[in-house]
Amino acid sequence: MKLTGAEILIECLKREGVETIFGYPGGVVLNVYDVLYNSDLKHVLVRHEQAAVHAADGYARATGRVGVALVTSGPGATNTVTGLATAYMDSVPMVVISGQVPTGLIGNDAFQEADIVGITRPCTKHNFLVKDVKDLARIMREAFYLAATGRPGPVLVDLPKDVVVNSTKFEYPESVSLVGYNPTIEGHTGQIKKALKAILAAKKPVIYAGGGVVLSDASEEMTEFARKLKIPVTMTLMGLGGFPGSDDLSLGMLGMHGTYRANLAVTECDLLIALGARFDDRVTGKVDEFAPRAKVIHVDIDPTSISKNVKVDIPIVGDLKAVLTRALDMLKEEDLSTRDKDLAPWEAEINEWKARHMLGYEQSDEVIKPQYVVEMLHEVTGGDCIISTEVGQNQMWAAQFFELDKPRCWLTSGGLGTMGYGFPAAIGAQVAFPDKVIIDIAGDGSIQMNSQELATVVQYKLPVKIAILNNRFLGMVRQWQELFYGKRYSHTVMDNAPDFVKLAEAYGALGLRAEKPSEVVDVIKKALAHDGPVVMDFIVDREEGVYPMVPAGAAISKMLLA
Repeated sequence: MKLTGAEILIECLKREGVETIFGYPGGVVLNVYDVLYNSDLKHVLVRHEQAAVHAADGYARATGRVGVALVTSGPGATNTVTGLATAYMDSVPMVVISGQVPTGLIGNDAFQEADIVGITRPCTKHNFLVKDVKDLARIMREAFYLAATGRPGPVLVDLPKDVVVNSTKFEYPESVSLVGYNPTIEGHTGQIKKALKAILAAKKPVIYAGGGVVLSDASEEMTEFARKLKIPVTMTLMGLGGFPGSDDLSLGMLGMHGTYRANLAVTECDLLIALGARFDDRVTGKVDEFAPRAKVIHVDIDPTSISKNVKVDIPIVGDLKAVLTRALDMLKEEDLSTRDKDLAPWEAEINEWKARHMLGYEQSDEVIKPQYVVEMLHEVTGGDCIISTEVGQNQMWAAQFFELDKPRCWLTSGGLGTMGYGFPAAIGAQVAFPDKVIIDIAGDGSIQMNSQELATVVQYKLPVKIAILNNRFLGMVRQWQELFYGKRYSHTVMDNAPDFVKLAEAYGALGLRAEKPSEVVDVIKKALAHDGPVVMDFIVDREEGVYPMVPAGAAISKMLLA
């Protein structure tokens, strides 16, 4: 039996196990939406295409499955670029389907035509322009395979209107074979043995865990590995939750706003074990002074990431979960009885750094400190929730003061630093887990990037909670202006922000506000008790800073401490 391209597309999504699509309709995808009308696939209508991609991203990070977004051609497609770049930088598995003008009009500047394949080539793992309906099923199979395997990432499929309308016999490929694409899963046994030998000989080892720990579902294996070998663990912004933050071996986050003990431990270690991390500039600071005394082991599924920024002594290419599983098997043959004694001096040194400078702040009775809000969110929820963040000070305070013990409970834009990401990402997570508490920790600047999605959460009765740390500034930029530009606050003052309580009410959501520290806990409890979406507006200290802070271009050991 023949099916139209639109019918084939929906059938392909079903075959891939897709349950939810985030999208926004338009002219050239009307045939797809007509088939969706009677489909059992769930479609979430967002209010902006960027939000559709961020929601698919949040869905993917929270579940580990491929997120899916559907948009129309022209501006509908170009509005996805920021979301695609966000997912690409953070290696998030996603398939974005964009409509396109008919193939005969491509290149003719037709109404709502944009070369989205050309535009998104630098910010997708791969993209496709489907020119014949006969190729559609194969391309969809390849798109999902590429998105989810190897180093994950977003894939775009551009669908001209005539391809959607035309018919052909539907045959879905059972397997995929792509020339030149064959990710290495099993790490080289000799390299793993070499790495273990170096680890057992090290006196000051540190595990540096990145987002790959979460993406590869290797948290359990890494936790067992670290505990068995008594190795302290520091995590990147993307790696938070990959190792329990409450564990005695946890050093917290490293890098520009990392903890004092994490940054000094990395600087003084003699062996750095990088697991699923990419040595980005926010982690390394001045590269020449990053882990200067250390031999470096690097495990990553992407061979192009190894020795890209920092020279690696023992590279291991492979899936992190598979490599750690093999390493744990090898460790069964080792005598680890003296590990506590051997590493006691290193533990004592780290504990001294911890005692010298812990994360903290001075809370008064009059002004709400943003860190206090984050700590109370953790205390009231017991940490049993999924946290998304916007970008800026709110993101860093959340990373520092909301202790995460589980993977896939932390949704944040790490690589691209996308303001407006957190709220739509929270929508994606809430759709995936309707019974979980989902909280977006936001700034008053970031939340205005996609505040229109309040209409989405109200329409679909999604009980997302938004906690705005409202300092009436573009806070992180203001902090840099304070420290390095003589407090010349050039265009970072936001005194004309909306009344967020009234904004919530205008959309049909609940709005709450706290202006004093004594009101914070009550507002959080009221928000959590409400069965619908809530905006919490916390009026916080206007000029509170995020510390520690490493100035741009400095070594991570050269921290500014408040």
